[in-house]
Amino acid sequence: MNFPLPDFFPASAEIFVLVMACVVLLADLFKSERQGWLPYLLTLATLAGALAIQVGTAGADTTLTFSGMFVDDRLSDVLKSCLYITVFAVVVYSRDYLMARGLERGEYYLLVLFATLGMQVMISANHFLTLYLGLELLSLAIYALVALDRESARSTEAAMKYFVLGALASGLLLYGMSMIYGATGTLEISAIARKLSDPATNMDVLRFGLVFLVAGLAFKIGVVPFHMWIPDVYHGAPTAITLLIGSAPKLAGFSMAIRLLVDGLPTLAVEWQQMLMMLAVLSIALGNVVAIAQTNVKRMLAYSTISHMGFMLLGLVSGVIELRASGDIQLSYAFGSAMFYTIAYVLMSAAAFGVLLLLTRAGVEAETLDDLKGLNRRSPWFAAVLMMVMFSMAGIPFFIGFFAKLAVLQAVVAAGYLYTAVFAVMLSLIGAFFYLRVVKLMYFDEPLDTAPLVASSEMRALLSVNALAIAVIGLMPQSLLTLCATALGQAMK
Repeated sequence: MNFPLPDFFPASAEIFVLVMACVVLLADLFKSERQGWLPYLLTLATLAGALAIQVGTAGADTTLTFSGMFVDDRLSDVLKSCLYITVFAVVVYSRDYLMARGLERGEYYLLVLFATLGMQVMISANHFLTLYLGLELLSLAIYALVALDRESARSTEAAMKYFVLGALASGLLLYGMSMIYGATGTLEISAIARKLSDPATNMDVLRFGLVFLVAGLAFKIGVVPFHMWIPDVYHGAPTAITLLIGSAPKLAGFSMAIRLLVDGLPTLAVEWQQMLMMLAVLSIALGNVVAIAQTNVKRMLAYSTISHMGFMLLGLVSGVIELRASGDIQLSYAFGSAMFYTIAYVLMSAAAFGVLLLLTRAGVEAETLDDLKGLNRRSPWFAAVLMMVMFSMAGIPFFIGFFAKLAVLQAVVAAGYLYTAVFAVMLSLIGAFFYLRVVKLMYFDEPLDTAPLVASSEMRALLSVNALAIAVIGLMPQSLLTLCATALGQAMK
């Protein structure tokens, strides 16, 4: 049999990351004791190189390769570029924390690169098998990273919970995919969209599969009622791993939702948007209310994540798809607002956990609200950084979080869901309490610890740039909003 040779050029970044992961593995194996920095620098070089390749291979056209299983378009280019930058920051932020606890081992960098590769594959998936391959590569790497501290019973428990619940969610997702395959006879996402207009397609089986598909997706992004793992994993994992879980995978989760629902099942938009509406409203309500009762910052940020992912889903709900007589799919800018919100949240989450890592030192975990007391006296600049993050997450002008919420709420109102928008605003006001409580502790309470903050110069510099990005993009959000809308518009053609 003669198989056509696929075009490897669109997957250049993925191939580069895979090759470099093997290089990191070998470098860690043969390095001397004085070369402990080698895997770290190779990982940073890999991410920087992948970003350069992604930008260099980006084009305006949509390219399908590997028999239609892999898609390279403007959406994947933007999300992958954000992914590399985020993981780069995660690696820099984490190094001091890992070194202080004896956890800076080669397998950490190897697993981070494999998780990055899994997210790359998810973002470019145009086939159920490709999507599931990327998802499991990401999930297995994260399971191992959560249990990286083998001496910690809390980390081991969190890893076990995540593994068991993750396996259940993967089963739901696979079952949904099998139902859709049974109804359409294809696993290719773009082909499924074409099959929906075929009278022979069994729509009842398709809707049944859609329910399981949405359930699996909801678990992966962590929204109610599939949120059980989020607080326990955020709390139990080492803070450096929580930083990774709480940032980059959200980009892959958003792409997964777009590929599966918007690309693959556009004519079932009424059904899946109703389900997403329920998930979004419940997530915003539970996330903002339960976070108020938390005294552990990591658990507070976990419930904050649930709320923010609910806002992201509101953008997807508001992107009403209309099938006109000509068969053209009209895409509203609501999907662009959801993408903008996802990128904004990743920026904010990385900076929030970055400050927590800055506050930790050997033998001491800075993860309770009391650890933040008097931070302004210990470091006025990094207190200001965390203040900017908290204001942004609360949606206070003029930071990126405010415009992210505003863009989504505008889309919600334009779609006719006025009461939903009012409900979201009211709960955001309630949620502002626990963000502003952090600011009050930093600026008005006496510090319990007066030890100076110790961190590498690259971490301090990158964390400062991260915070400034939150402020600057908040002042000039239109460019990123336009980029998100343009990328989605090109990908939907």
